[in-house]
Amino acid sequence: MGNPELAIAPMHRICKKAGASRVSEAAAKELAKALEEIGIKIAKEALDYAMHAGRKTIKAEDIEIAARKVMGK
Repeated sequence: MGNPELAIAPMHRICKKAGASRVSEAAAKELAKALEEIGIKIAKEALDYAMHAGRKTIKAEDIEIAARKVMGK
């Protein structure tokens, strides 16, 4: 995977919300990469649910169910 789709500035903010006082650029980029990978897994799972329901459109509930499954909640 090349450049992540996710912007780096929000990654800095997420780390700060988690309690970090400083965040390196490399750490922010790595977080973006990790979140993108998780997001793709969730989206693929959600697409499976939508297709199983006979839809082409992924709905919010598909994402909710897929996120619970992918993240183990």
